[in-house]
This record gives sequence, structure tokens and C-alpha cells, in this order.
Amino acid sequence: MSATESSPYFLGTGRRKTSTARVRIKDGGTGVFEVNGKPADDYFTHENFSRVASRPLSTAEVKDKVDVFVTVDGGGNSGQAGAVSHGIARALLHLNPEYRPVLKKAGLLTRDPREKERKKSGQPGARKRFQFSKR
Repeated sequence: MSATESSPYFLGTGRRKTSTARVRIKDGGTGVFEVNGKPADDYFTHENFSRVASRPLSTAEVKDKVDVFVTVDGGGNSGQAGAVSHGIARALLHLNPEYRPVLKKAGLLTRDPREKERKKSGQPGARKRFQFSKR
């Protein structure tokens, strides 16, 4: 999925928990970073989430050289920030494969496989048990 004559964008998909992010990166941009049509700092309410989301850009040192447009859905703030980060890292690989060692060392290319454990029948939650009463 590289940029072609018809599309100047580099694409990447990121996932985390139940969130999915579709990322488009445009090379030679001015540093625009939009998530679902809003600036990333406005979309992510807490500064930690926007920092997590933009970490691959600062790691590869391309924060002001590319424009990033993200569509993210599912999950909550933390999962969405992680999905955006994962998607940006994958899209940067399509932009320039030389970023791979830097992104890999920072752990940004690995998909976090942790998902929510299902609730079991006869219990109030996934692991918690109802209180035992001997009498």
C-alpha cells in the first residue's frame, strides 16, 4: 500500500483492544494531525492520549514533515490512542522502510494482543466469584 500517481497517501491500519484506526499519511506536509476531522489535541481529551497517538511521529522525527489523517472507531480513549499510534507506525513503514529499526526498538510496530476476558456464567465477572456462604 504505497502512494501511487492517483493517491499521494501512505496507508496503515492500527488496532488496540476494540479500537480500529485507519491512517493516511501525506508526505511533504506541514504537520497537520487530524483524528475524525478534529485536531488530535482536541479529539483526545487528555494530553497523555495525544502524546501516545503521536509518539511514532516524534520517534521517526517527521512530526512537521507529514500530514496525518485518521479515522478511528470503537473502544475508549486509551484504546483509540493506541490504535492511532499503531496505525501511524505502520503507515510510516510504507512511507520509508528505513524507519523500521527505530520504530521496532521503541515497540511501536507490535500489536498489543490483550483483549477483555469474557464473563463466565455463574460468576459476576470474568474472574470474580460470588461470595461463598457455608451456611
